[in-house]
Amino acid sequence: MFDWWQKIVDSLVYGKLGLDSKSALGSALDFFLFDTAKIFLLLTVIIFVVTVIRSYFPTEKVRDYLEGKHPLVGHIAAALFGIITPFCSCSAIPLFLGFIQARIPLGVTFSYLISAPMNNEIAIAMLFALFGWKITALYIGFGLLVAIVAGIVIGKMDLEDEILIKPPAAKPPKLEEVKIPFKERAKEAWDYTKDILKKVWLYIIAGVGIGAFIHGYVPTETIVKYAGGDAWYAVPIATVLGVPMYSNAAGVMPLIEVLTQKGMLLGTALSFMMAITALSLPEAMILKKILSIKLISIFFGVVALGIMAIGFIFNGILG
Repeated sequence: MFDWWQKIVDSLVYGKLGLDSKSALGSALDFFLFDTAKIFLLLTVIIFVVTVIRSYFPTEKVRDYLEGKHPLVGHIAAALFGIITPFCSCSAIPLFLGFIQARIPLGVTFSYLISAPMNNEIAIAMLFALFGWKITALYIGFGLLVAIVAGIVIGKMDLEDEILIKPPAAKPPKLEEVKIPFKERAKEAWDYTKDILKKVWLYIIAGVGIGAFIHGYVPTETIVKYAGGDAWYAVPIATVLGVPMYSNAAGVMPLIEVLTQKGMLLGTALSFMMAITALSLPEAMILKKILSIKLISIFFGVVALGIMAIGFIFNGILG
């Protein structure tokens, strides 16, 4: 898809600048320029399109739809809704709290909280750009499965008493339908897209920069040695190492690409990425104001087990 851009970058780095294609600097710079532009282009297009679509489905309508539905329907809908909300693990919390205030079942709200940072359009766009549609489809499917199953498990445990903030159950007033011209929706979507890009551009450049450095300067043997190769403990270690870190898909995805190129199995790399995006210490600190330590621990434990399962499944399928 981006062969044309790769040729332009190769011509610039190896032609105009005269760097050797086998040198560490040449390889790193080529990787950085190619991936940075590609990721920014994909993010701009996909965030804009998804934001326009989302403008036709207000949050209040989503909440009203989820209330009173069969639990499984609610979990599936909440997990799917997470795909179109470009939030990291921390910024998804306000809507998660809004769902709790609307008295949507606790397990359903967790399906959203898990899915939003792990399956949002930024992660999907970057995964598609880096690994293709087959890997992306598998990731989306298993990511949704983790969000749905984890939400069901948490919902079955009757943990409503572990919610620390219990606001009044009053429903928000129904909003009158207002017809907004598409041109206005498109303008708002473009403004929102620019706002998102302003917030993540540094993560993208930093992530691609780290990935480019590893791509050009870190020997494959070093990555393979510490990633554990196909050892059974590689996935759990990658998951545990990912939890203390905090980033979004834009920041961590380029690093995942390089790690796989350097010998880390894709399932192990994805477990590392999912732990970083779906679970984080800052998220736990914010949730501590809303949920008890017991519920937070259960949430982290259930999701971590699901992430590890995905890592093992990917490694088993792809070898």
